[in-house]
Amino acid sequence: MRKIKKKLTIIYEMLEKHFGFQNWWPGESPFEVIVGAILTQNTNWSNVEKAIDNLKNKDLLLPEKIFSIHEHELASLIRPSGYYNQKSKKIKYFINFFHDFFHMDIKKMKKIKKYVLRDLLLNVNGIGKETSDSILLYALGKKIFVIDAYTKRIFYRLGFLKNEKEEYDEVRLFFENNLPLELKLYKDYHAQLVMLGKHHCKKTKPLCEECPLNDVCEKSVMR
Repeated sequence: MRKIKKKLTIIYEMLEKHFGFQNWWPGESPFEVIVGAILTQNTNWSNVEKAIDNLKNKDLLLPEKIFSIHEHELASLIRPSGYYNQKSKKIKYFINFFHDFFHMDIKKMKKIKKYVLRDLLLNVNGIGKETSDSILLYALGKKIFVIDAYTKRIFYRLGFLKNEKEEYDEVRLFFENNLPLELKLYKDYHAQLVMLGKHHCKKTKPLCEECPLNDVCEKSVMR
């Protein structure tokens, strides 16, 4: 256990040295982060930014305004994010939940205990574990480690996971049980893994020669 904890710390330090502190998730308000977490499903962040900008340009990136506009209008504005009709429904489902449970007040939402709130979010149509945990961590400051496809791919190749399809919560608890319970660390570790997955540890044709973890990776093509 102590050996794994040390390895995870070393991996983070190598990534942070290479990429620098990420100060992630981008967003001017908790609500913007929540909307972004829904929009980023099955797309890249540059497309999400275009959709967010469309909402900002119309002065609509406020819960009460999205609550009031028609689903079709919302879909047209978030079109750059892809799957815009489905995502419009998902955002509306969240807004209705936010309205009914918390009167659209982020402060009230933050007061709810982490796992109680997680269960509530997972009962909202269109919000899965990765999205719920992104909302909890980045928008609400709850100490929960976000797992995505990058994380599973990287830690499978590093030799920590048996495969890339291990159950979400098992992988999440692996990190939470072996890292200090620190909000800043959780945020930046996840952000570092996103950077590594995007730029080096690609699904096909990984760029192992340039990878900052090349020396510690079991699956590196350079070894």
